[in-house]
Amino acid sequence: MEDSKGRARGRFLRRSRAADAEATKHEAPDERDAREGVPYGMRLAAAWSWRLLLVGGVVAVVIFLVIQLRLIVIPLLVAVLLSALLVPFSQFLQRHRWPKWLSVTTAMLAMLAVVGGLLTLGIWQIARGSDELAAQSLTAWEDLKVWLLEGPFHITEAQLNDWVGQAVTAIQQDSGVLWSGALSVGSSFGHFLAGMLLALFATLFILIDGRGIWRWLVGIFPRRGRAAIDGAGRAGWTTLQNFVKVQILVATIDAIGIGLGALLLGVPLAIPIAVLVFLGSFIPIVGAVATGALAVFVALVYNGWVIALIMLGVVLLVQQVEGHVLQPLIMGTAVKVHPLGVVIAVATGSLLAGIPGALFAVPIAAVANVMIAYIAKGDWKRGSPPADSDATSPLWRTVPQRPGFQRGEPTP
Repeated sequence: MEDSKGRARGRFLRRSRAADAEATKHEAPDERDAREGVPYGMRLAAAWSWRLLLVGGVVAVVIFLVIQLRLIVIPLLVAVLLSALLVPFSQFLQRHRWPKWLSVTTAMLAMLAVVGGLLTLGIWQIARGSDELAAQSLTAWEDLKVWLLEGPFHITEAQLNDWVGQAVTAIQQDSGVLWSGALSVGSSFGHFLAGMLLALFATLFILIDGRGIWRWLVGIFPRRGRAAIDGAGRAGWTTLQNFVKVQILVATIDAIGIGLGALLLGVPLAIPIAVLVFLGSFIPIVGAVATGALAVFVALVYNGWVIALIMLGVVLLVQQVEGHVLQPLIMGTAVKVHPLGVVIAVATGSLLAGIPGALFAVPIAAVANVMIAYIAKGDWKRGSPPADSDATSPLWRTVPQRPGFQRGEPTP
């Protein structure tokens, strides 16, 4: 293996030197002298540098456009994630001789029923126990106040009142920000509704004619590169489907583990806690920490610090099982991304786009990893894409039809 690598490196260096020699034949003497005066390593570093700068500039422009168009990009990404889950279900129904329209309708209604049911159940349980939660929070604060005054820290009531007054003053100073945020609730709610409708419509059209949409997108690229783009896209789509399925499994196990622990310990609001854990598990690392902290807080307010410590142990146990068993064995196999890569992707996504960035960071990194690896491996050079079976799709009859994209066809 080492000998083959050495021979390949030697051939590369000989070709590079031969190319340099051929290029110097057409240069002026001054240019040739200047070129020969620059070491080969410096020329190689300069070649890599301008290419890396170009790639970095393109990535920066793409990120800037995505941030500016986030009200459109985020619903479309949500639609792609939902489609990765619903397309196999719709295809399963069609393989069992269901009509396509009925399969698509059933998939959409099932998704809306599950999501709506979970949210309705969680909100109803929280609303029903909100008054008791507020009363228990006040009681817990009074108990904490008594412990601080009479405990080992020897805090005086004047100091405690001074700290509370400083907190109230800070809140009053930031009231302008809070008020402006309250004024923007209507606009944000309108954006949320528009984004939700866009996500639902995009999901519906992907279910109806996802292959036609993909082939139209591939047709935008140059003819010689369409086979590579098509193969990479299909590999990325498979990875995305695996990610969604495995993430739902991991989120379900987390929700059952923490929710069942809260129920056995007698912690109120166990069902809303389980629902929030399920939804929060789709945001790696951040969601698990936030929902686990909420479960511990509810246990502390209602059941005291002993039950809260036991609840903390349950949360840590479930997260350790997820991090050391589920993630390496299931998620790692599905998305092929190292845990360090997951942490870096989530941190970068959170820095750039907050919670949506953390939500989409891992699937984007997994899909990009698979697509780049597929193109770099070169398997697309030996195969041909499938026939254009979706060319007559009713949704795309107004789009100019193109012949099947085979590698090696002459460019127009």
